[in-house]
Amino acid sequence: MITTSSLLAPVDGDLHILTENLKQLVGARHPILRAAAEHLFDAGGKRIRPAIVLLVARAIISNDKNTSSAQQDISPRHRKLAEITEMIHTASLVHDDVVDESNVRRNVPTVHSLFDNRVAVLAGDFLFAQSSWYLADLDNLEVVKLLSEVIRDFAEGEILQSLSSFDTNISVDDYLDKNYYKTASLIANSAKASGILSDVSPEIANNLYQYGRNLGLAFQIVDDILDFTGSTEVLGKPAGSDLASGILTIPVIYAMEEKPYLQVLIEREFSEEGDLEEAVAIVKKGEAINRARKLAATYTEKAKDNLTCLAASDSAKALKELTDYNLSRLY
Repeated sequence: MITTSSLLAPVDGDLHILTENLKQLVGARHPILRAAAEHLFDAGGKRIRPAIVLLVARAIISNDKNTSSAQQDISPRHRKLAEITEMIHTASLVHDDVVDESNVRRNVPTVHSLFDNRVAVLAGDFLFAQSSWYLADLDNLEVVKLLSEVIRDFAEGEILQSLSSFDTNISVDDYLDKNYYKTASLIANSAKASGILSDVSPEIANNLYQYGRNLGLAFQIVDDILDFTGSTEVLGKPAGSDLASGILTIPVIYAMEEKPYLQVLIEREFSEEGDLEEAVAIVKKGEAINRARKLAATYTEKAKDNLTCLAASDSAKALKELTDYNLSRLY
């Protein structure tokens, strides 16, 4: 089975540097904010988003036949971009946990459960502000615009999700739009930004963007399938948690098409005893999960196709294997 530690081997040293730098980048003057931020970065995580930034940078170096062996290391700007990417991602998780009232993430207590909602919101705001400050320091207007758009997209995605709570009229396109804002935008725009910092052509930059977009969409679809098929130990939360909160994901949308009675259970917000358990059973029993798997596989293949712009290298191979790793989480 593919593991993240093996497939991210080309940037393992880079990720170690990133983790150490993140703790220094925080630099909060207030001890409570500093403690909250340090807790976030100590909580671990796979660091997939910054890894993509670093892998893209190394893959492009391998593409350039004119690069001498002395120039094989990635630039400080790429390292900073990877750190910014992880800070933005972490800030979004803090705010998500407050909105979703989640007490645990990655089997580690969330910031608001350790401190309180006010500190958690401020910690997220602080990380967004810090990432914006370091982003400006990259001195590349196009990259600033791309990552600023990501921060806006996070907020838009959260608003869309809140407005569509228990809304059985949600379409597949609505679902994919929300997933782009909440998940794929960061991966897509940071991958493209890494290419821009490497002075790639507009065509390659667009392919990197599309790779991140398609991988991000596939990644979220897999997460949404696992919300029904994964164990509580792996998920760090009970199965069906999103549905219980009124978040209608692709397995639910497909299941409503197959069995309209599911809409009745959702529209009364599982107010009667046994409603939620019956709804989860409906999703699991039909073809909804298999259809969702096929949709994830479709976006996975698209992401692989987007990588044909890169020459063969260990880093390009790792970017491709990330797509396979994502699907392997289902089995």
